[in-house]
Amino acid sequence: MLSVPGSLKIFVATAAVDFRKSHDGLAAIVEQAISEDLFGGGLFVFTNKRCDRLKILYWDSDGLALWYKRLEAGTFRLPRAANEASRLEISAADLSLILSGVELSSVKRRKRYRRSEADKNSPEKLPVA
Repeated sequence: MLSVPGSLKIFVATAAVDFRKSHDGLAAIVEQAISEDLFGGGLFVFTNKRCDRLKILYWDSDGLALWYKRLEAGTFRLPRAANEASRLEISAADLSLILSGVELSSVKRRKRYRRSEADKNSPEKLPVA
């Protein structure tokens, strides 16, 4: 199983890709269609048309690495983009569920605290003792 830190950005390509593509072909899709920095430390997830294969491309500090999974039965069920976006961002927990065969649309999520983007960019105010 693939272990992914929770803080890592994970981008899913919404369109199926030709799985004859390897490192360089997928890197071109990341730059052109997904419009993200390949060297920024994120994972980029791709599926084939039948959704029975999944590739994850990432920069591993000194080169591109490719993780590949082929299912013997069943398919991967990736979330759908709300509009015609070429990518979506998911969490590490979502990726783990997808790889385990769980359909995200059937998962009930409980409310959790999330810092807003404005809060992330402002300095933290710690109580003074």
